[in-house]
Amino acid sequence: MTQLGYYDANIPCLAACPVHTNAGAYVAAIADREDRTAYLTARLPNPFTSVCGRVCAAPCEDACRRGSIDQPIAIRALKRFVTERYGVESGPLNEWGRPIPTLAHDRKQPVGIVGGGPAGLTAAHDLRLYGYPVTVYEATGELGGMMRLGIPEYRLDRRLLHTEIDAILALGVEVQYGTRVGADVTLSQLRDRHDALFLAFGATLGQGLDIPGHDADGVFRAIEFLINVNEGFHVDIGDRVVVIGGGNVAMDAARTAMRASFYEQATRDRSGVEEPGGESAAAITEAVDVARSAVRAGATEVTVISLESRGEMPAAEFEIEEAIEEGIRFVHRRGPLHVEVQDGAVTGIATVGVRSVFDEAGRFAPVFEPDDVSRVGADTVILAIGQAVDLATLGDDGPAVSGRRTIDVDPETGRTSIAGIWAGGDAAYGPRNLIDAVADGRNAAADIHRSFGGTVPEDEPGVMMHLEGFHRLLDRYDRVLRQRVGTLPTERRIGLREVETGFTEADARAEAERCLRCFANILLDTGRCVLCGLCVDVCPYDLISIVPAAELGEPETAGTALLLDESRCIRCALCVERCPTRALSMGLWSGRSTLRADARPVSLTVTA
Repeated sequence: MTQLGYYDANIPCLAACPVHTNAGAYVAAIADREDRTAYLTARLPNPFTSVCGRVCAAPCEDACRRGSIDQPIAIRALKRFVTERYGVESGPLNEWGRPIPTLAHDRKQPVGIVGGGPAGLTAAHDLRLYGYPVTVYEATGELGGMMRLGIPEYRLDRRLLHTEIDAILALGVEVQYGTRVGADVTLSQLRDRHDALFLAFGATLGQGLDIPGHDADGVFRAIEFLINVNEGFHVDIGDRVVVIGGGNVAMDAARTAMRASFYEQATRDRSGVEEPGGESAAAITEAVDVARSAVRAGATEVTVISLESRGEMPAAEFEIEEAIEEGIRFVHRRGPLHVEVQDGAVTGIATVGVRSVFDEAGRFAPVFEPDDVSRVGADTVILAIGQAVDLATLGDDGPAVSGRRTIDVDPETGRTSIAGIWAGGDAAYGPRNLIDAVADGRNAAADIHRSFGGTVPEDEPGVMMHLEGFHRLLDRYDRVLRQRVGTLPTERRIGLREVETGFTEADARAEAERCLRCFANILLDTGRCVLCGLCVDVCPYDLISIVPAAELGEPETAGTALLLDESRCIRCALCVERCPTRALSMGLWSGRSTLRADARPVSLTVTA
């Protein structure tokens, strides 16, 4: 790895974010009470900043180095904290458009985008900034894709979603609603209209199970259940609901079903509903969200049946905990055997015991106990076992298809097998996280721009800037535990109000001050180092050492190496302050180099 590549990987939250948001920088800005700067930092690479502040899967938190000490920084909740002050939901303080440069001069090449979900709208946003005329072809009568059709309203307020989408359209994006490729227009016709196409339609086909009774009245596929409820259609689920699966979408659908009547009313009156009294892993990840929605639909008994044990389930732990808190029952290590049917309607489901879910290599390969059979009564069975892409709409002249039955693309550029056609989002990768779709839109837009001779700001290499007077704000920061994100009490989770309420200002400041500030780096000027060892002595965690260079596997190298274990460095800067020759300094890295994750502790050789 190059030295610059090391610096990229040394900011793990930035490296983990598909759109390379410098999360550490905006978290530190919140700690410094620079909320506008924090918002602009979060907004710069992401037109759906406010949406992601509510529902992003937050891979940055999974990578956060603070997690190795106690718990990772609550980065997503901190993003929401600043979007509430300066995002599209903030009213007159709205700063959404501030990072946008003056639109480039008009370019003559029209670009067509198929699908108005997060990937397609992000590409439209970026392409308009590059100056291209953009037309989005949306099969339904409303934009948003799976942000609208798959994410329950109690997690993502539709008014906020519409406002952020409207901000993108205000850049001059044309939309043709009710236009389905393969029915209302062909791929060949779109190619004739546009110099470039970006295919970004969703994975809206649910996957079923080929077991007896799978076609009975009362058996639903999770994604179709969610789409119908979010579109405002009445879905009769009865009193007893069984959800098959072990992931997040299952929990979403279960909790949505409890609010079905509110969804129907909200579809008629989008002004809002007053509360009474005031992804493989991605496929399995549907299951638990379905269950939590069903219990909110009027179902009196909701049961999630999963092949996996509690520890093996791919659903997010906090989703499982909230499902349990809301009264959903979990049955682990059982698989569906057949749906029980009487007079064409579901009456229950028979399950079989699971001996193991994964083989020795960690691959999904369930082994069952055929003699261990049990039954669960049910009026509805919801199958949350994955989603598929409808590729038949592309016709015979569509691009090449991958082995996963998605459009085959170059992962770096989004290019397909047909010149002038790019693809991303679910169409290219199947169901993934929202932020991955946003990244696909950005990458495709950038490559389309390059294909027409344009240059992209992100292609510029990272820059290291020296910091003067870096000091940690609190010397007891490592004793502060992760702050709990506010949520509505269980008894008030009725209607379509968001369950998560976000941080108070005090909690946000306390949480932000926990950040290790990995975007700051210890730099060594080998020409000034005299190997005095004072930096070794002063380091509070013994992270600096001086060893013969030969110990690093370079026997022919003379001299001594100064080693710093960046994985545990807290950026206290005591070594910088102690260095008598000013060989050590703090540097602020802007990012954007190789973004590889195979970093190791820095070793810089100083000749003795």
